[in-house]
Amino acid sequence: MKLIIVSGRSGSGKSTALHVLEDLGFYCIDNLPIGLLFPLTQEATTQEAPGRLKKMAVSIDARNLSGELANFETIYQQLKQTGVEVEIIFLDADEQSLLQRFHATRRKHPLSDDRTSLREAITNEKQLLEPLSKLADLYVNTTGLSMYELRDMIKQRVAGRKDQELALLFQSFGFKHGVPVDSDYVFDVRCLPNPYWDTSLRKHTGIDQPVIDFLEREPLTRQMVDDLIRFLSTWLPSFADSNRSYMTISIGCTGGQHRSVYVCEQLGRLFRDHYHNVQVRHTELPHLQARGEI
Repeated sequence: MKLIIVSGRSGSGKSTALHVLEDLGFYCIDNLPIGLLFPLTQEATTQEAPGRLKKMAVSIDARNLSGELANFETIYQQLKQTGVEVEIIFLDADEQSLLQRFHATRRKHPLSDDRTSLREAITNEKQLLEPLSKLADLYVNTTGLSMYELRDMIKQRVAGRKDQELALLFQSFGFKHGVPVDSDYVFDVRCLPNPYWDTSLRKHTGIDQPVIDFLEREPLTRQMVDDLIRFLSTWLPSFADSNRSYMTISIGCTGGQHRSVYVCEQLGRLFRDHYHNVQVRHTELPHLQARGEI
């Protein structure tokens, strides 16, 4: 049996993720009390259980009792010992994004009341869900993602992965906008020559041929890419051997437009020859495009 547990703070996209898994053939249950998790899987693994229960996804959030949330790790270890294949997907977003989403939808936060403001509820929820977030196999920061982008990411990273196979995400970002919190590895490529200072390249990105030609003329670029390939080729198999399901490798430059984009594209192209599920995401490009900067 395969069980995916979806958790995260309210407003981060849990319902969207659960709907994607339902479309992928998982039997889905929203807001399952943690105390029912072990009996449910025991029932689903009996010989009499219908086949549709062999792939199950449940949403667990702060609507559970705080005592049950605190005991989650014990139940999680019990599940693993029974041979159930368990994955935890934890979704989150920065506080400002969560505030904006609640104001836009005018929904009430499950932890807010007459004495607890929305901001306080969002902060308290993070602490309550820590027992799940620290065990997450896949942490997704949904800040800046539309519902459709989140649907695509969940579909590609979960459905596109063969059982027991490591799924890789290479994402570019700009250090001036902050390091992505969902990173497993972060590499800084700001030491490479910056195409931004060539005014003819300023509106191009690391996907465009003029920027590619600029960077590939520089010996440092090839050395950096080769060193990253060598390092990741050495250590990714060890993560796969330790039953790691997902790895997010973030490549950063100053603005997330030229150098980091180029390096991510190079790494994604090469590692697709060795791994079935490799995704490339450029964090800053949609924002630059929306502002008319590229």
